[in-house]
Amino acid sequence: MNSLRRARYPFFALLCLIGTSVMTLAQTPGQPLDERLSKLETAAANAQSAGDNAWVLVCAALVLMMTGPGLALFYGGLVRKKNVLATMMQSFVLMAVVTVLWALYGYSIAFAEGTPFFGNLSYALLRGVGAMPNADYAATIPQQTFMLFQLMFAIITPALITGAFAERMKFGAMLAFTVLWSTFVYFPLAHMVWGKGGYLNAALGGVVPALDFAGGTVVHIASGVSALVCAIYIGKRIGYPRAMMAPHNLVLSVIGACMLWVGWFGFNAGSALSAGALASSAFTTTHFAAAAATLGWMAAEWLRTGKPTVLGAISGAVCGLVGITPASGFVTPMAALGIGLIAGVGCFLMVTEVKKRFGYDDSLDVFGVHGTGGTIGALLTGVFATRAVNPIFKDGAGNPLPVGLVDGNAAQILNQLIGVGITIALAVIGSYVLLKIVDLTIGLRVSDEEEIRGLDLSQHGEDGYSLDRDLIPAETVAGSLTQGQALHASSVAT
Repeated sequence: MNSLRRARYPFFALLCLIGTSVMTLAQTPGQPLDERLSKLETAAANAQSAGDNAWVLVCAALVLMMTGPGLALFYGGLVRKKNVLATMMQSFVLMAVVTVLWALYGYSIAFAEGTPFFGNLSYALLRGVGAMPNADYAATIPQQTFMLFQLMFAIITPALITGAFAERMKFGAMLAFTVLWSTFVYFPLAHMVWGKGGYLNAALGGVVPALDFAGGTVVHIASGVSALVCAIYIGKRIGYPRAMMAPHNLVLSVIGACMLWVGWFGFNAGSALSAGALASSAFTTTHFAAAAATLGWMAAEWLRTGKPTVLGAISGAVCGLVGITPASGFVTPMAALGIGLIAGVGCFLMVTEVKKRFGYDDSLDVFGVHGTGGTIGALLTGVFATRAVNPIFKDGAGNPLPVGLVDGNAAQILNQLIGVGITIALAVIGSYVLLKIVDLTIGLRVSDEEEIRGLDLSQHGEDGYSLDRDLIPAETVAGSLTQGQALHASSVAT
């Protein structure tokens, strides 16, 4: 009994201490409950902002990786050996060129307020683009992070076009065309689709609410259609289609395709602009569509030719990634499988049948993959988009409205058609005019001699594969070795 009493004393002492502390805190001046709750809410908001910012920065790096080394390797392996460096250089140099354009005026034209077709210059030279968020676009991350993320899209889009005129355009002409195309086609189109008050913006006061979560129109249709215009305007490669122009190194292309697949998670899931459920949904649909398109292209090719090729499999994967881009933040995983399958088969038919019948020389099938896949994806977004994934449309009371056809909003298909049509018109007219300007001033195409020699040497004075220059005749090596070195070499060889 005495031990029980002794055990009670510390317990009662602890209760008295807690009670005294509570009374003291309650009576502490300057520390009301509302203030403490406010500090707690601020800490929670800061934690969310830090998490979202980290996610979007990682996604920006992933999207940049899609251009270099992803697209550089993918395209580099698809061309002939004599053009590998020139082709990879085009992707690499645009990482520098477009970055400077974006900082000077590109970001402002795309995302500053202005007309429905282009923004004003209030963000020129990145004035006011710093640590504070822009609530219209991304309320939990610095506007500087948002600017960087969008920059990576601006870089890869013109890089995609280079695949259409691979192996025959002057390096200087490519640079001039890219500067003009980014300025007069990409930046205004980005504003129309994603900028506040843009003509096609579905969330920020657009006239036509066309859905494009991550760049089906802005990136893929624009680049794909512009690529077709470039291929037709500049003409066919010497010997096409009679001469064999097979990829010189599919190993490089497979590595590049794998990097594109991984980087695309940043492309689509990062477009949620926060590390929440919508990012998870876009991540899932991206992966599912790529898988379905890979199998779709492979099955179609297997049935048609009797063999599934590695080139076909990686091409199919890219088609699925392109097709799901506009829909990734609006559709379910099962719908993503359907979109991917349709994109894979549709692009296969465009590359193998339509291209052959019309006879144009789109060297690396930019139009067949990006133009076709982007169009399929944009239209199917109007079919499969659902408020269960992303309630982007709401009534005056804030209640979700139907988004796509599966929700009962058949009119969204018309909105998607308008968005696709405007994108095609701008890409065709803009690209043709800009090509004509460059052609009349500095010329677009290399000479026949330079093309036959290869762009690596004619444009850059370098050779992508010079291993043979390091080879020394065996007898020369043997004659220069001492007896001890020869015995050591012999023992190592055996």
